[in-house]
Amino acid sequence: MSRRSRKAVAPVKGAAARCTVAVCRGCCCGTPKVPGVDHAARLEDLRTSLAGIANVRPTGCLDACEQANVMVVQPSAEGRKAGGRPVWLALVNDAEAARDITAWVEAGGPGLADPPGVLDLYAFRPSRRIRQALDD
Repeated sequence: MSRRSRKAVAPVKGAAARCTVAVCRGCCCGTPKVPGVDHAARLEDLRTSLAGIANVRPTGCLDACEQANVMVVQPSAEGRKAGGRPVWLALVNDAEAARDITAWVEAGGPGLADPPGVLDLYAFRPSRRIRQALDD
């Protein structure tokens, strides 16, 4: 999921150095199309738990509707320098997954910390077209 440098790197908490967690809130993610989830509360919990640590950014449709709810954890500047790349997570519909994402980002996120093993079950690779659209 992410590459980790052999030497330990402490996470930097400056605003420009933070990870960004993009939370899809498009046509399917964050809507009643994914039943049984309090989407507004889940987003607020994520924002609260990552306040001062990461930027949490709701975004429009990420075009991976069959994977709703989708999040993309983007590395900090230091994480990117250490080889970290954005990690796409699918079916993030329970509080436990959000806690695992929070713990990983608190530890540094992509490139700086290994994700909890359970997040391997959520990781997926979207099409190149979707990835390029997010990068633009």
